[in-house]
Amino acid sequence: MDLYSEIILDHYKNPHNKGHIDSPTCKADEENPQCGDTLSIELKIENSVVTEVAFNGAGCAISQAATSMLTDYLKGKSIEEINKLKPDDIYKMLGIDISPGRIKCALLGLSTTQQAIKNHNNASKKD
Repeated sequence: MDLYSEIILDHYKNPHNKGHIDSPTCKADEENPQCGDTLSIELKIENSVVTEVAFNGAGCAISQAATSMLTDYLKGKSIEEINKLKPDDIYKMLGIDISPGRIKCALLGLSTTQQAIKNHNNASKKD
């Protein structure tokens, strides 16, 4: 097994930032209907910077590991930096080639995070 596969398995078995945060500023829930992966992301944003992040969900090793890695990355990042994230950034975090059938799994955390940021921005506009 190569190093990247071991890292993915470690994040799957011992996910970082799994759970809930007190009083999240925004959150989002998504599901990948093709495989049944589910994901919920909670963010606490202060002065346009992510200060806390947590996720919950169930799914394959790729979706859970990618989300665990992504949540590590998100801490301390600005909304602007997060909005610039692209699928290639997630693939680089994972460090393996993602087959076409697993792309949605790998990107579930990113799409859920982007939805949470949209929810935050929409709520901020109402204030």
